Amino acid sequence: MKCRLNNLRYLKTFRKDLRNNPTKAESRLWMFLKNRQLGGNKFRRQHSIGDYILDFYCPEEKIGIELDGEIHHLIHQKEYDNEKNLFLEAYGIKVLRFENELVLENPETVLNAISSEFGWTKK
Repeated sequence: MKCRLNNLRYLKTFRKDLRNNPTKAESRLWMFLKNRQLGGNKFRRQHSIGDYILDFYCPEEKIGIELDGEIHHLIHQKEYDNEKNLFLEAYGIKVLRFENELVLENPETVLNAISSEFGWTKK
């Protein structure tokens, strides 16, 4: 029997709340990712894999995108982020992390970094 990992039911309300209350950086990046605008790839907002929720996920490319604010500089949050990355990488998902400020001030740099990873599984 195959174990379900994507969008577990118990996280549904939490994912919906996150989608309905995005950070400024999430809203900004979503403007460029939605409707297959970046490389023709579909991105999902607040997609969960296991117990972890990714800010954005591209299933075709197996790329997760995390936008980090001030809290991510705290030791306990860094440890959690590391655990999350290791879990996702074990399932073949590449996690890209960007500071909120970079997304807001220079989205082109973020978009270039994301699109440069397209096809990473074949590299």
